[in-house]
Amino acid sequence: MAVRACGLIIYRRLQSAASSKVTDGIEYLLLQTSYGTHHWTPPKGHVDPGEDDLQTALRETQEEAGLQASQLTLIEGYKKELHYPVHGKPKTVIYWLAEMKDYNTEIKLSEEHQAFRWLKLEDACKFAEYEDMQATLKEAHQFLCSR
Repeated sequence: MAVRACGLIIYRRLQSAASSKVTDGIEYLLLQTSYGTHHWTPPKGHVDPGEDDLQTALRETQEEAGLQASQLTLIEGYKKELHYPVHGKPKTVIYWLAEMKDYNTEIKLSEEHQAFRWLKLEDACKFAEYEDMQATLKEAHQFLCSR
């Protein structure tokens, strides 16, 4: 059976984003793992027994970044499912898109991560080494641009 994980692609809008393009002021939150290759990823984790996917995404976001559901606005109409092998086993990861309500909310990392960054799309894609994650960030950005 495939390993299942869920998470949130979290973004915030710069306060000075009254510029010509709405999307210029968007930054995405990526966390750097403190294990393995120290890759950068949005907060995510495995589904616990009895949990639904969205509950998992919200719990993992709280555990890994210290963010409560009440500090985020879930963006309707966006959900992305990725499928890839990990150690030879299939893995499914589902992401939702969420906006920080308060730009200045503090991020509190768990032991699982050693650093975090707020990054514009181009930099976020450089930090997220995996092609499917880069494509997901770009797709989420396009979704926000088209709203």
